[in-house]
Amino acid sequence: MKERTVDLFRNLQRCLRTRKRWLPVVIVALCLIPSTARAAGLGDIISLLKTITSTIQGAIAGHLNEIQNLQSLLNRFRQQTIWPLTAINQAKAFVNSTRGQYGHLMFGIVTIRNNSATLVPPSQLESLFRSGQSGFIGQVQPAYSSVYGVVPSATSAQPQQRNMMDMDDALAMGSLKATVLSDQTTQGLLALADSIEQQSANAAPGSGPMLSTQAQVAELETQALMAKVLAAELRAEAAKLAHQNTLLKQSSAATRNLQNQMMQVLSHP
Repeated sequence: MKERTVDLFRNLQRCLRTRKRWLPVVIVALCLIPSTARAAGLGDIISLLKTITSTIQGAIAGHLNEIQNLQSLLNRFRQQTIWPLTAINQAKAFVNSTRGQYGHLMFGIVTIRNNSATLVPPSQLESLFRSGQSGFIGQVQPAYSSVYGVVPSATSAQPQQRNMMDMDDALAMGSLKATVLSDQTTQGLLALADSIEQQSANAAPGSGPMLSTQAQVAELETQALMAKVLAAELRAEAAKLAHQNTLLKQSSAATRNLQNQMMQVLSHP
């Protein structure tokens, strides 16, 4: 009888492995077992459950309590030492107070309109290079030409003069376009700075390094932009020196021609 009971439980185990609806199967199987075998099988099951319960409450329970105590110590260390809640709330309150006190003032300074041109063509050109929108760069050249004029034709000026005029106009327009890109990048950096401020006011403990990384990336972008603007200024200064040097060369050539003409006049009988 016991052997039949053991075989029946083995068949039940195979059934439990292949199907999820095991509870009705167990109930039906227990009902089909004879009363004597059922009593012996239930006794073994109860004994097994008692053994498992005593093992969990004995050896395993001690280790589980140690793990829970260690976890509690770690949580207390994080909350009281690494990320103290009082200091975090104070920092958040300071950020919110600073934003509320100076945010509107900073926004007002950034949005101040300082356009100064009064006539129509200069006003259009000024609005373009103060727009801070790279999509308007293509309109800079015609607006610039309407204000400062175009390069004279080949019959109206000497080739060297035309080259100097064209080069000066190119560098001037290049610097104006660089200011447009600079203003656009500055607007993006200001938006990023405002976003970092908002995140710092609502940041979760441990997210400080992520915000710091964002700020460092923004700083690198600012330095790259400053290097680009500095390069544009250096190009403009170099072109200015080249222009002045060209004028000296032209003056020297004119003086030499004048001397030759005077020598020819004096040598004429």
